Amino acid sequence: MPLDYYLILSAVLFVIGAVGVITRRNAIIIFMSIELMLNSVNLSMVAFSAFSGDIAGQLFVFFIMAVAAAEAAVGLAIVLALFRNKQTVYVDEVNIMKW
Repeated sequence: MPLDYYLILSAVLFVIGAVGVITRRNAIIIFMSIELMLNSVNLSMVAFSAFSGDIAGQLFVFFIMAVAAAEAAVGLAIVLALFRNKQTVYVDEVNIMKW
């Protein structure tokens, strides 16, 4: 399968994730959209790695997956603490960082 198909799929997934981050107000959905964007980058890195025959792209994918897992754990902990204090997960209703 040509490299173009993987890159187009990666671009579509990234755009869907970006639209999800921009338009949604639920913190959980925003985190899921960020994960979708990270996985689209992973797909393009694996595609370039396989196309060029270099393993460096696949190694970066493992690093990105580790960072994404840590980000998800910290983010879900923040959302859980936020829900306990404010009883909501909507980011526009949370104003605890304002003066």
